[in-house]
Amino acid sequence: MTKPPEQTKVLRKLRCAVYTRKSSEEGLEQEYNSLHAQREACEAYIASQRSEGWVLVRDQYDDGGISGGTLERPALQRLLSDIEGGLVDVVVVYKIDRLSRSLMDFAKLVDVFDRNSVTFVSVTQSFNTTTSMGRLTLNILLSFAQFEREVTAERIRDKFRASRQKGMWMGGYPPFGYRVESRKLIVEEDHAEQVRWIFGRFLEIGSGTQLAREVAERNIRTSRGSVIDKKSIYRMLNNRAYIGQAVHKGQSYPGEHDAIIDHDVWDKVHSILQESPRKRAARTRADTPALLKGLLFGPDGAAFSPTHTRKGGRLYRYYVSQTVLKHGAGSCPIGRAPAGEIEAAVIDQLCAVFRQPEIVAGTCKAARIHPDDITEADASAALHQLDPLWEELFPAEQARIVALLVERVDIGTESLNVRLRIDGLTGLAREMRSSDLERAA
Repeated sequence: MTKPPEQTKVLRKLRCAVYTRKSSEEGLEQEYNSLHAQREACEAYIASQRSEGWVLVRDQYDDGGISGGTLERPALQRLLSDIEGGLVDVVVVYKIDRLSRSLMDFAKLVDVFDRNSVTFVSVTQSFNTTTSMGRLTLNILLSFAQFEREVTAERIRDKFRASRQKGMWMGGYPPFGYRVESRKLIVEEDHAEQVRWIFGRFLEIGSGTQLAREVAERNIRTSRGSVIDKKSIYRMLNNRAYIGQAVHKGQSYPGEHDAIIDHDVWDKVHSILQESPRKRAARTRADTPALLKGLLFGPDGAAFSPTHTRKGGRLYRYYVSQTVLKHGAGSCPIGRAPAGEIEAAVIDQLCAVFRQPEIVAGTCKAARIHPDDITEADASAALHQLDPLWEELFPAEQARIVALLVERVDIGTESLNVRLRIDGLTGLAREMRSSDLERAA
């Protein structure tokens, strides 16, 4: 009796992709680095499983110089794309933290693996995610990896705090007025003088907006060439490094570096800064003539005069008709108008003119006024430049420009008409062109 021939066991080929990662870029330029070492160990493991049908795929998935705290890694995203495309059966790594250091991120990756029937294997931590024990081991190991990462971050934060408490400079861009030498802040005298001028000038005028404009006129820039705007000035005025201190988490400590600003100057500046910006602006406006003084007229042709009252510590400003002042309430359809509302309406109309040069051109043509040195294009360009600057101007400067541009404002019960002063348009254009020429020189 003859024996039946033995049946040959058919192995299903399992396509194995090796993923490697290294956080630091240091050493990547070497002929043989840790990415190569990871890959060799993984390829050797795959070769040992050849009898199980494991074969290595040709594509290489290597992320060099990228942290494991994020999934946004080029090679990893390419691997996930190939998994979704059905090109990979097994993902092999040297250690599980090469794939991810975050438990939440790793859970997302495992979901992708399960959805596509892909097995995950770690060479040095032998387990298989297709088994319940492998999953338990994986979660335990990954939890410890995340714990180690958090402990390392705490150690770094503790070291940083201890160094700041000793007054040491811990990196980053040095404040304007300093340079870094041997990890210490050194006063750069040329820039330090400009810092002292900024603090001193703020004491004189108390306005960051005006100071920013003066800084721009002086063409003061940071050591990197950046513009020092209003926001930068306020950051500078609040930077305790200028009084020789190091700050960490809101706490100040004596610094290793020299101070640029004296403590008495600092205290005076901050007594101004502690006052509400609204109060400072209100005080400035209170010292400024009414915006439409001598320009506002009612429906009967009578002029409106500025006045104000105080109630509950607040200032209320109005324009009152001369007719009402002479003949009493009811003698004019518009007895008085809130100053803020009427001034805002006039400014809105002026800003509309700033944005529409054709209005200026039409007004100039109607008036038949064309000085030899100023053209319609000059007037239009001047107002176009003024538009973005308007909100940055001080009230006194705004009042001067309104007086220069506006000949008359007629207010009715349902209308407001602003008549432009043509010679003011050309005068303002001449001023703007002159300032441009000075900056160019």
